[in-house]
Amino acid sequence: MFNDIGVMELLTLAIMGMLIFGPDKLPKVIQDASRFIRKVREFSESAKEDIRAELGPEFKDFEFEDLNPKTFVRKQLAAGGDELGLKEIRDSFDLRKDLSEVADTVNGREPAAVESADARSDAPSGSAAGSTGTPDLLKKRPQPAKDDYPPFDADAT
Repeated sequence: MFNDIGVMELLTLAIMGMLIFGPDKLPKVIQDASRFIRKVREFSESAKEDIRAELGPEFKDFEFEDLNPKTFVRKQLAAGGDELGLKEIRDSFDLRKDLSEVADTVNGREPAAVESADARSDAPSGSAAGSTGTPDLLKKRPQPAKDDYPPFDADAT
C-alpha cells in the first residue's frame, strides 16, 4: 500500500503526528487508524467475494484488477487473439487507398488498384513513386491556357 514512502517521509509523518496529537494520544490514534484500515480491507474483501458469488461459477477466475482499462488492453493484446477486431480498426486507418482515389479523380485518371500494406512492405525501398500506381502529388501540373476554363459545376456554386 505504501511502497513509495521513503524514510524521510516516514520521519516527517512521525514528527507531524507528534506535534499534532502529542505523545500521550499518538499511540491511541495509531491504533484507531490501523483498526480503521483493517476494517476497510475486510469490507472490500467481503464485497469482492459477494460479487464473485453472485456472478456464478463461470466467473470464478474473474479479477477486479482486470477492470482497469490498461490491464484489460494489455491482457487482450498478450492473448494473441483478435477478438476485439484490432486488425480491422488498424486497416480502417490506412488512408493511402482513399488518398490515391481522390488524387486519381482530381487528375482525371482511372483509379489504380492500391497494393495492400503487406505487399508494400515486401517491395524494395528504392522503388520510384510512379511505379506503385499512385500519382506523384509533388509534381507541378502544367498550367492551363488563359482561355481554358475549368468545368462548371452548378451544384458546387
